[in-house]
Amino acid sequence: MAIFNSMKSLVVLIALVALGLSGCSSQRINTKSSVMEYLYPTSDDFLVTASTPHLTLPLRVGVAFVPESSDNNSQKNVWTGKSYSGKITEFKKNQILESVSDNFRELEFVSSIEVIPSAYLTPGGSFPNISQIKTMYGIDVIALVSYDQVQFTDEGALSLSYWTIVGAYLVSGEKNDTSTLMDTVVYDIESKSMLFRAPGTSRVLGKSTLVNLSEELRADSIQGFEEAADDMVINLNNQLSSFQERIKENPEQVKISHRDGAGSLGVLSFLILSSLLVLSRIRKYKQGLESLKD
Repeated sequence: MAIFNSMKSLVVLIALVALGLSGCSSQRINTKSSVMEYLYPTSDDFLVTASTPHLTLPLRVGVAFVPESSDNNSQKNVWTGKSYSGKITEFKKNQILESVSDNFRELEFVSSIEVIPSAYLTPGGSFPNISQIKTMYGIDVIALVSYDQVQFTDEGALSLSYWTIVGAYLVSGEKNDTSTLMDTVVYDIESKSMLFRAPGTSRVLGKSTLVNLSEELRADSIQGFEEAADDMVINLNNQLSSFQERIKENPEQVKISHRDGAGSLGVLSFLILSSLLVLSRIRKYKQGLESLKD
């Protein structure tokens, strides 16, 4: 009986210690890429003077993810030995870049979109790197996409069950919080001027067992990137519309010319002419159909 009471007391003591630890135990994983780190890697780079943008229509646009930061961290699951970093895959990057590109493809004053592979952007490459990409792809404007995702993991009261093997596999004692920011910044390459930016955000709350923590965090990470990207694309569409309005209301902020050498041409005028051309073609098509009926 004494032995039983001693064992019972030991179990209670272990449970109390575990409960105390569960209230303060947490992990933080951060994965990010930064436009500032890419364009302005040193203090001297901030001395770069931007000039008035001169956009030649129709524009040729490139889209790319900036390189990942060097201080990204990871965690190792003590139960499975697996490491997890939350790093976004190249496949997912390409999917997001295609969504961004779709917004530009809908614009009448954009002639082409080029998705730039991540390998062509060097960490801290700044504007000289972008100039190389401009020469390689023949683009005028580049949309740089960056992200910052933070994942917190806290042990809840159910983490007491981790003192048993079954509990570590079956009980969802880990509370996961994934916050994601994704941002598109559009630059005129020649003038080194930022034209506009469009952010997107997401927050994903989840739970997991200790054993499948890495898998759940990875799933939450992907969901966070997807939701933030969707939000960013919506804002990008709004910012493109606002950019057109700003040019119309403040033409002195951006110089506009036509690639065919027709001289200055406002974005609004360009869109109107494009619309008239489409209407003219529709009218001729209808007239052709009526002549066939006759």
